[in-house]
Amino acid sequence: MTAASPFDPAAVAPETAAFNETLEKALALMPPVHTIPPELTRKARAEGRGVFPMAGPLPGSDWVSIPGAPGGPGRVRLTPGGGRGTYLHIHGGGWTLGCPDQSDAHNQRIARNTGLDVVSAQYRLSPEHRWPGCAEDAEAAARWVLQTRPGPVVIGGESAGAHLTMVTFLRLAAAGLAGRVAGLVLNYGVFDLRMTPSARVWGTRYLILSTPVIDWFAANLLDGADRADPAVSPLLAALPAGLPPALFQCGTADPLIDDTLFMAARWQAAGGRAEVALHPGGVHAFDMFDLSIARDSHARQDAFVAACAA
Repeated sequence: MTAASPFDPAAVAPETAAFNETLEKALALMPPVHTIPPELTRKARAEGRGVFPMAGPLPGSDWVSIPGAPGGPGRVRLTPGGGRGTYLHIHGGGWTLGCPDQSDAHNQRIARNTGLDVVSAQYRLSPEHRWPGCAEDAEAAARWVLQTRPGPVVIGGESAGAHLTMVTFLRLAAAGLAGRVAGLVLNYGVFDLRMTPSARVWGTRYLILSTPVIDWFAANLLDGADRADPAVSPLLAALPAGLPPALFQCGTADPLIDDTLFMAARWQAAGGRAEVALHPGGVHAFDMFDLSIARDSHARQDAFVAACAA
């Protein structure tokens, strides 16, 4: 019997459908993120206001200073997990929002379930700091991990963090430093800043993202720079030989679904192993909420990370 398509409306769990409806109604009462000064949204998120559940800061994770990139913050958030390797996390937020300590709950779960220490990179945010500052900071964190932390290294992130995960891997590979990278986790990433078809045709429906929101985030990052530059849009980059396994996860109600599918196909075509997990009805950042599909995504990710580090 053929398995049901994750894009079939019948595959969407009632819990997910009800959550999406409630979320859309809640967001309709708020000004869209691209209409608000970023500093106000950052403050609201740090105080636990808005739609995202509070996930940190929490005891058990601490800041550590590192040799950062010139002009960068030079610090990471460390969550001990057993020391048998390291998961380098790069947070999302459209290169404009977010901070490592707002991911403590998620990173503590990863550390607990995998036995890996989790290092979460702090990077310069846009629009105050344009490209390539965030990429330089993520690469500096990765180099510090590779130089100072024993065992295998897995790199991963969500949304803009998945983009920076791919960018970081490609920068390491170009420098001949990617040999210890045992795997990548790429959760609902954006890999083409020109916008893939699903992002371009999504329109103004506001479910965490919309086409105008995606365009605003990219403009914050690039300020008119070439979105077709392969250094910026890794979907367009030449992929090196000897790719590590990569996990690509995305909800089917995410305007970035094509980014996930297209990048996974390119990874496979270049000889890499790509695991693709599509979660029926999942909106952008669905795994930040208390949902069954979020728990499925967490379990898939934790098992993948643990297996890469085995």
